[in-house]
Amino acid sequence: MSRFWSDHIHALQPYVPGEQPKQNLLKLNTNEHAYGPSPKVLEAIAAVTNDRLRLYPPYDSAALIAAIADLHQVGTDQVFLGNGSDEVLAHVFNTLFLRDNRPLLMPDITYSFYKTYCRFFGVPSELQPLADDYTITVSDYTRPRDVAPAAIIFANPNAPTGIALGLDDIAAIAQANPDSAIVVDEAYVDFGAQSAAALLGQYDNIVVIHTLSKSYALAGLRVGYALANPEVVAGLQRVKDSFNSYPLDTLAQAGALAAIQDRSYFDEKRAAIMQSREQLTAALRSLGFQVLPSKTNFVFARHEQVDAKHIHQALRDHGILVRHFNQPRIEQFLRITIGTPEQCATLLTALRDILSVQS
Repeated sequence: MSRFWSDHIHALQPYVPGEQPKQNLLKLNTNEHAYGPSPKVLEAIAAVTNDRLRLYPPYDSAALIAAIADLHQVGTDQVFLGNGSDEVLAHVFNTLFLRDNRPLLMPDITYSFYKTYCRFFGVPSELQPLADDYTITVSDYTRPRDVAPAAIIFANPNAPTGIALGLDDIAAIAQANPDSAIVVDEAYVDFGAQSAAALLGQYDNIVVIHTLSKSYALAGLRVGYALANPEVVAGLQRVKDSFNSYPLDTLAQAGALAAIQDRSYFDEKRAAIMQSREQLTAALRSLGFQVLPSKTNFVFARHEQVDAKHIHQALRDHGILVRHFNQPRIEQFLRITIGTPEQCATLLTALRDILSVQS
């Protein structure tokens, strides 16, 4: 606490990210890519690491925006860039969610940064409980309301559950709320789900958020973007340019462009991660875990007999870090990032050892 702080700082409750350990642990807690970026990314970054770094980066990020627009078959005026999807989300909250004190609807179990941003921006929210099987209940978002929501936001696939909603359900939500922004946060969509970008031509209220941190293995570069109708993008740009007129640095633009253009590497590693996910899911179930159906690069699992907090600590004692959420409804679940086959084998060996002691 400081007497120099602005008044509102005292009440803030910052987002707490997954642990970044300093010791040598097998890190399966923050859903980073198992294999690392394309070699072409490293070449592209090296090519611009020279005395031109004294110059400001391209203000309009034209080459990267064109590549993203081509990837999703949208216009360049439908792409908004930011320093990671969290910054893009911050601008979305500021641009679209502060409307006559109308509520923001979102699941009770989802990406916890949404609640942090609600507190930060003063956005009123209404939590809609997930069903008993941890799926989103679509009717909670389509039923008539006395006050229309300012917006609706959910991660798809959801985090930390990993469960994906189909495009028909997303379309139904958008159609039922024509005057509300429907923000679909697709950080993990490339691992087996369908992107709502396919609906942009039909629904002008859909906003799709993507990141290059997960499926492109660029968490260290901080690149995210939104896809939306041009008027929404113009509003996001107006807010961004009032905050920071240069969204991405030179290295990030070069690396992101190379990653998007190397489709063969992207497809190869994505397929490998999805294959490992299915193998790990089957192995965990054979050990007595319930594993929710995942379309992400992680699994969300709980053991039928052994407490999650105990398993979490025991894995750490074995040099393996996974994520435990100590919150209602999911306190018995562990979120486990899909590693390489060798890393998954190490995890399973440790779990067998831990569970054998409990039996």
